[in-house]
Amino acid sequence: MFESFAEVSMSLDIGTLSVIAICVTSLLGLFLLFAWSQDRTTALAWWGMAYLIGSLSGTMWRLADVMTLPVPESLPDVLLFIAVGMIWSAARLLHGRPVLWGAMCFGAVVWLASFSFPLFATSAASRLIVSSLIVATYTFLTAAELWRERRKSLIRRWPASLVPMLHGAIFLFPIALASLDSSNHAFATGWVALYAIEIVLYVVGAAFVVLMLAKDRAVRQYKLAASTDPLTDLLNRRGFFEAAAAIMAERQLSKEPVCVLAFDLDHFKTINDVFGHSAGDATLHLFAAVVKKTLRAGDAIGRLGGEEFIALMPATLTDAASAADRVRKAFATASAAAGSHAAATVSAGVSCGSALAEIDTLISRADAALYRAKSNGRNRVEAADEAVAAAPERRGPGASRQTPILQPVPTLAVPLVGPYRARGQQRALRSVA
Repeated sequence: MFESFAEVSMSLDIGTLSVIAICVTSLLGLFLLFAWSQDRTTALAWWGMAYLIGSLSGTMWRLADVMTLPVPESLPDVLLFIAVGMIWSAARLLHGRPVLWGAMCFGAVVWLASFSFPLFATSAASRLIVSSLIVATYTFLTAAELWRERRKSLIRRWPASLVPMLHGAIFLFPIALASLDSSNHAFATGWVALYAIEIVLYVVGAAFVVLMLAKDRAVRQYKLAASTDPLTDLLNRRGFFEAAAAIMAERQLSKEPVCVLAFDLDHFKTINDVFGHSAGDATLHLFAAVVKKTLRAGDAIGRLGGEEFIALMPATLTDAASAADRVRKAFATASAAAGSHAAATVSAGVSCGSALAEIDTLISRADAALYRAKSNGRNRVEAADEAVAAAPERRGPGASRQTPILQPVPTLAVPLVGPYRARGQQRALRSVA
């Protein structure tokens, strides 16, 4: 077996392979920096700079074989450990986690501190073991960061984690070389050649992974921007209906009800006329912040246009009306405080029904309840008197279209914003009211 490794080392020149690895790493680093310049994904810049620093480290190693460099002997190793630490940090940045500067530089610090021990400075085997452990540790941390990403992406978590995991495992192999004596020099030389090839494959594979992850991240950002209202950061009409459909589909499994809350700021046209549109925008932004803070994170909350807001939540009618009332009280308190916004109130309508019901029917009932809240004095919550049953094509035979609520929920004074206008006539009547 040793003879076969010797043949590998003779057919594969280690110096040539090292130069190829350095050139490939440098080109990929420049390519990642170019990709960063196009979409400004910070992780690409970090990963690209890490590749360039790593190639600089390799260049200094190669030059040290033929000439004496005017730099500390440990500098190439320090640069390598900083580079692998930066790759780990890039994986964290890719998924919105902060850079841990101390941990990123810990490997380089350990390496420099180890030279204070005379045995370490004079033992090539000790240096090989420590350097392999440092690089493998950072590589496994990179794999762990990529594995922690739980969002659906264009590529699965396991391919993104597999590349650094394999590289980390291979980086542990040089530890075995430290125990070989001089009689096994051919075996060690063969491993070094194969190890150089693995480095080239890893830097190419890792660059492909980070580019795919960055592209997936950009797609998610564009999709989020397409479904988000820029003024309030709530869902827009398209985003709301998509989120509502997802909630209702999940709720169908448990056969539990869903509720729609329709909100509309009271006298909003007067706010714009008296205080200006900037104050009106600030008031809308304030309400959006209040409703997001008051309702649950899993509820679908959107702005349908103007001062019209809507929310869909898995809940009973009583719980939904109580939630709307909390929004009303919180908004009245927040808008009364000093600021660039105007003091305002909100009216709301609430409807409830089966998760198999038509979303348009639920919204229409909530809109009608909101109109009653406006007619009855504003700054209040009105609930629909009837629950919405499953749509005809979804329900079983004999089921009625509307299920009366035996114990109607009493009217609550609740501020709500932006109902869905199912009828153009209702919009006109409400503007008059």
